[in-house]
Amino acid sequence: MVELGLIYPEHDIQPKMLHNDSHKFESSFVTLDVMDNKSVMLQNMNGSRLGLWVAHGEGKFQLPKAEEEYAIPLKYSYTTYPGNPNGSAYDAAGIVSKDGRHLAMMPHLERAIFPWQCAYYPEQSINDEVTPWIQAFVNARKWVEEKVK
Repeated sequence: MVELGLIYPEHDIQPKMLHNDSHKFESSFVTLDVMDNKSVMLQNMNGSRLGLWVAHGEGKFQLPKAEEEYAIPLKYSYTTYPGNPNGSAYDAAGIVSKDGRHLAMMPHLERAIFPWQCAYYPEQSINDEVTPWIQAFVNARKWVEEKVK
């Protein structure tokens, strides 16, 4: 979606996905902050700090404009390597279109739906059936259901 220009078609200079600063494939469990956002999938998760897997060689968001020109719903909680495993501008782990419909992110939501998939999960919540990340998929389903009425 980033390379097709679907996220910010109104921009004269498009964001790009580049090779990680480390010049290698990165696979780790990182901490993300869900920022105030209008993403269909993430909008009611604002303020969450959650762990998620990254697994990519080209996960660096190159964002050539000022930060306020982008809707960044997910940020790496830590700005330096390995907390920001690819060197993304503004610590972006995901960007979303202005209308909230198109979300591009490099961490993998589908790899942390169940507590047993997580490298770390809070001991007091270990008996949870699913992790808070399931909410993103519930939000998407509800949005589709609303649109097809």
